[in-house]
Amino acid sequence: MKTLDSNNIRQDFKILDQAVNDEPLVYLDNAATTQKPEKVIKSIEKYYHMNNANVHRGVHTLAERATQAFESARKKVARFINASSEKEIIFTRGTTTSLNWIAQFAREVLHPGDEVVISIMEHHSNLIPWQQACQKTGAVLKYVYLKDDLLDMEQLKNAITDKTKFVSLAHVSNVLGLVNPIKEIAEITHAHGAYLVVDGAQSVPHMPVDVQELDCDFLAFSGHKMLGPTGIGVLYGKEAILNQLSPIEFGGEMIDFVYEQSATWKELPWKLEAGTPNISGAISLGVAIDYLEEIGMEGIHQHEQELISYILPKLQEIPGVTVYGPKSVEDRSSVVAFNIEGLHPHDVATALDYEGVAVRAGHHCAQPLLNYLGVSSTVRASFYLYNTKEDCDRLIDAIMKTKEYFNGSF
Repeated sequence: MKTLDSNNIRQDFKILDQAVNDEPLVYLDNAATTQKPEKVIKSIEKYYHMNNANVHRGVHTLAERATQAFESARKKVARFINASSEKEIIFTRGTTTSLNWIAQFAREVLHPGDEVVISIMEHHSNLIPWQQACQKTGAVLKYVYLKDDLLDMEQLKNAITDKTKFVSLAHVSNVLGLVNPIKEIAEITHAHGAYLVVDGAQSVPHMPVDVQELDCDFLAFSGHKMLGPTGIGVLYGKEAILNQLSPIEFGGEMIDFVYEQSATWKELPWKLEAGTPNISGAISLGVAIDYLEEIGMEGIHQHEQELISYILPKLQEIPGVTVYGPKSVEDRSSVVAFNIEGLHPHDVATALDYEGVAVRAGHHCAQPLLNYLGVSSTVRASFYLYNTKEDCDRLIDAIMKTKEYFNGSF
């Protein structure tokens, strides 16, 4: 495993080399979106300067170049998550679109009295589609809660029954940083004949993810959270299951033949990709994957664990600061949510921004979780491969200054 040199990596991200409010920028909002290395940005420029053409349609040179680069990116994604073949990789607009498509498929499968199991920690994108699917079909939406800051596995085992048709869970919580035991959950789910859906938005960018080892039936993730551009995402599904999905949209290259009163569809993956796709987005996502693989996902995960091991005890030692999520670093990914007693998270985030530290404040699209935790919002710092221990120190220093400015010592 390579040793990650974050200071050297930072040179590839020009956006980090700037001052915000006359302070050097510390970017700690990576769970919302990550910055892009120069290689990714230049790959978008190259496509539009040199190879701009539609894919799968023309035989001229530019069209063939564009198609080859687009399909090469699909192969890179398949390799990155160890899919059985590129047929199992569907390009979408992002995690939200991918999860909505699965829930749309669920509407064709669910019947009154069937059950869908999710957790209280789900992002709205993995919660509302299931609410809607259950409301439309008469199925029952069941929640699993937390125990000792972890997913209550005993409750999960009891919640999944022979009535369960779908279990849909975040691999990593975007608020708690909690890493869920997906492989174990897959065994429980499949023992009852249900499908396992995994929201990988916060896991695929940060750790090695092997869909065959996890044995999940679906996996959704976004390019912009893993150094790629916005507007491109991935829906992975086991080939046999994807073949059961009806197209959500119609037209373009998903069509095989059209008759006056009917039509037939192409095979996977194209039957689920209607219209002109986000060609430059897919190509640059492939470049982002090249970048991540060159560094090594094990090294990235280890680096982030070191940062969390460094920052977590420092936060926990500050009087008046409440940290949410697992106390053990082993159960965490690169997200830390916290509050400062007596201060609104938005005020804290604004004060930190005055010190050049960019964090997220709000409900993080997880209102049921925050309600369960008894708060309306939190401050969230989230780390990535270009962050350093110096960034951690800047965050701690900014928190101390914020406390002093608003209230003095608690």
